[in-house]
Amino acid sequence: MSRNVLFKYGACSIFIAGVVVLMLVLGLRYGAIENGLLPRDCTAAATAADLSCSLKWALVQTFHQQRVGWFSLVCGCAAFMLSCRRLAWAGWLSGVAGLVLYSYDYAAVGGLLSLLVLLRPHQHRQREHQAG
Repeated sequence: MSRNVLFKYGACSIFIAGVVVLMLVLGLRYGAIENGLLPRDCTAAATAADLSCSLKWALVQTFHQQRVGWFSLVCGCAAFMLSCRRLAWAGWLSGVAGLVLYSYDYAAVGGLLSLLVLLRPHQHRQREHQAG
């Protein structure tokens, strides 16, 4: 009996990694950003060493001008053109994060391009099947 197609091409690990990142980003968005755990006003009066203001600044920078989506799109396009699985992993995981963190326009395309590369059979596996 043949194995499931999800296990044959490694899609199970891709799916699990996507769900883990999705849960983390959803927790960050709805648990910290929209729940009001981060301070509203981080002006000059707030100390520069304040961790919550630094975290808020870093989070805002990730989805300001859809930077997460652009990163996912660039990684997805480069992975698709070069058949690079490392870039595809970066594009897939940042694409999942971008879908939740307000950068869904570009993140969706980058994530899907990355998925095409990740779900493609490895070249060395294809050679083994041809030889056998």
